[in-house]
Amino acid sequence: MLEEFVAKNPADAFGRYGLAMECMKTGDNAAAEDNFKQLIGAHSDYVAAYFQYGQMLAKMGRVDDARKTLAQGVSQATKTGEEHARQELQAAIDDLRR
Repeated sequence: MLEEFVAKNPADAFGRYGLAMECMKTGDNAAAEDNFKQLIGAHSDYVAAYFQYGQMLAKMGRVDDARKTLAQGVSQATKTGEEHARQELQAAIDDLRR
């Protein structure tokens, strides 16, 4: 259902995020990654995507990619004034250092 919605509304950030999350939940990491990349490419201010994508990358053992993605999220959260999200993203980066 989400795939159909995104196909009809490819610019809808929330739909793309939902599809990425569903793909991640079902273990289709390649599709999740593709959807996160498309979402971030089209909506760089969608800060939640950086957090979830970074977490997924870390779970996949791609720690350097996770750090990079989370750091981009910190930058975007700072730009958009989303302090709580910035703190969560920074905490996720700090957790990767342990």
